[in-house]
Amino acid sequence: MKRRDLVKRLAVAASALLPGLGRAEGKSIPKRQKRGATKPVAPIPYAKGERITVAFVLGPGAEVVDFAGPWGVFEYVFLPDQETPPFELYTVAESTVPLRVSGGMTIVPDYRFDDAPQPRLIVVPAMEEPSTAMLTWIRQASRGTDLTLSVCNGVFVLAKAGLLSGKEATSHHGAYALLQADFPDIKVKRGARFVDAGAVSTAGGLTSGIDLALHVVERYFGRRVAEQTATSLEYQGQGWKNPDANVAFARKPVSTDAHPLCPVCEMEVDKQTALSEIYRGRKVYFCSEEHKQRFDQTPERFMPR
Repeated sequence: MKRRDLVKRLAVAASALLPGLGRAEGKSIPKRQKRGATKPVAPIPYAKGERITVAFVLGPGAEVVDFAGPWGVFEYVFLPDQETPPFELYTVAESTVPLRVSGGMTIVPDYRFDDAPQPRLIVVPAMEEPSTAMLTWIRQASRGTDLTLSVCNGVFVLAKAGLLSGKEATSHHGAYALLQADFPDIKVKRGARFVDAGAVSTAGGLTSGIDLALHVVERYFGRRVAEQTATSLEYQGQGWKNPDANVAFARKPVSTDAHPLCPVCEMEVDKQTALSEIYRGRKVYFCSEEHKQRFDQTPERFMPR
């Protein structure tokens, strides 16, 4: 028996023991339970038998964990009363030429931007500088989606596409300061596993995309289906139930003389070897030439008075 078939059988069997499967049974999605959650989940309409198309946007250097995590979540969603899985997944890129992503993996995209079908969900991982064609496609396709999602520093792609202006968003913790500096009209939320801003949602770093994907599953099908999906994946994280529970990165770190931080990525640097300069009478250290150059463009955004 194939692994996927085995997981499906186990999921369907277990679902029989779980009452109230929400949208999968034609009911409204229940509010989040008080335990481990703070807000009700906004339901997304779903009709039995529908396929929810999910486009994973890929570019050079796309971070594998960012898109593989959500892909795995959506792949293993099974509903007890329908044979066909609800999510239909595909990749889209500028061309269908084999694409080199993080870690040396090579992927052959399913579609080009000019022939990709309209998705109901878009997932954007961190990657190298997005092309104009990518930004144009995301901007246009997002008008017809239920949700457009970013994972980790994929948030910069959505920001460059103009989808986050005036909205709350998050990113990898090493990019909070840079995101705020590059896009001052975005309300950067530190320490969140993800931020649900309605039609656009952003996840924190790397594995946070799994939590956001499970949250999306809950929005379509309710808490029970999302829990069963997490169980099938043997995923024990709880961030999808309460994205604000992890406060490890919630506070802005403070740079001191003993432990100086690069103002761009907020990572500690070695004073003996780090690049440095004097700004407003204070010695500032940098982790790289790239971050020093970015700081010099708008230093007041990183070190306001």
